[in-house]
Amino acid sequence: MAIKETWEKALEYATSPQHGTLSRKQRSGVKLQINEGPIFESAVIFLGSDFVRVTESREGESVNTYYDWMGISSIRTFSKPTS
Repeated sequence: MAIKETWEKALEYATSPQHGTLSRKQRSGVKLQINEGPIFESAVIFLGSDFVRVTESREGESVNTYYDWMGISSIRTFSKPTS
């Protein structure tokens, strides 16, 4: 499996489709970290063919962060264990 496909699977695990769009909303209770950067808790993720866009609301503003698929070196997810 190519590394992009691995990253897509990790991002799909952490998100669910957002109705009526190509974007994916972060699942409740799952935090996400890309390249050891900030930890996202309620972001909207767009999986483009060449890039990933992470949109989050911060202090009344919509903040977009773009990642080149080839520039992603790690994806970390955080969630509580299920019993």
